[in-house]
Amino acid sequence: MTATGLRGKVVLIDFWTYSCINWRRSLPYVHAWAEKYRDMGLVVIGVHSPEFDFEKNIDNVRQAAKDMRVDYPIAVDSDHALWRAFRNSYWPALYFVDTQGNIRHHQFGEGDYEQSERIIQQLLAEGGKGDIDHGLVSVHAVGAEAAADWVNLKAAENYVGYERTENFVSRDGTIWDKRHAYVAPARLWLNHWALSGDWTVGKESIVLNGANGRIVYRFHARDLHLVMGPVSPGASTRFRVLIDGQPPGAVHGVDVDNQGNGTVNEPRMYQLIRQTGPIADRQFEIEFLDSGVEAFSFTFG
Repeated sequence: MTATGLRGKVVLIDFWTYSCINWRRSLPYVHAWAEKYRDMGLVVIGVHSPEFDFEKNIDNVRQAAKDMRVDYPIAVDSDHALWRAFRNSYWPALYFVDTQGNIRHHQFGEGDYEQSERIIQQLLAEGGKGDIDHGLVSVHAVGAEAAADWVNLKAAENYVGYERTENFVSRDGTIWDKRHAYVAPARLWLNHWALSGDWTVGKESIVLNGANGRIVYRFHARDLHLVMGPVSPGASTRFRVLIDGQPPGAVHGVDVDNQGNGTVNEPRMYQLIRQTGPIADRQFEIEFLDSGVEAFSFTFG
């Protein structure tokens, strides 16, 4: 696809990175708009600007795009050249370009989907499309793509590498870039977390050096996700999830069974808890039965 080929088209530019929960929750709407307005002249272009190093791997991006059914063109922006050119700071970020090539609107972050679709309709009408269906798309999102439970969301994204983490409370604190036997306290305050076992805490991530390492996190949200992957490509690590000391049962996420069992076999975001019913402060624990896992960040919904 060339600039000449886009002439006369309305273009929606979507900055994304595949492990980002905020982008995942916007994806059903972008999918629906691409399908509904394609024949009227809308072109959707994804710009994949990675947050973590593993998202710079083109094979990982291809696999993620396939798994998430991203079937519109993707510009791979691993050096963030387009990110800087747009002076962008957000995932997701939507830029709405009219048929003359002018950026007419932007949407940073999730939400405002009705307004975004109205902008698409307006730009198509200005471009001479008179047969536009002015109804709005209806989206039924499931799994990790379901909208967050904003009313009960009292936990913010937290990175686990030492550069950006918050509220880490293992005994001895953080030992930068060195193997250390961490010990977790028996009880955590809300939005605090800890390690147990032989871990190395790096700038961007934490790496488990021996089997049976644990991460413990006290949170208040419907959903809990963890971005993680194997240290060695192609390897896998088994894990078990507990909530308040018990298997999750009906509140397990899409990447674990009701006993809390799962496997890390690729670098991505894993949904570990999806609660139903009243939301309260809960203590989450994940134990890795094998070494060789790397974790990056917790997100919630």
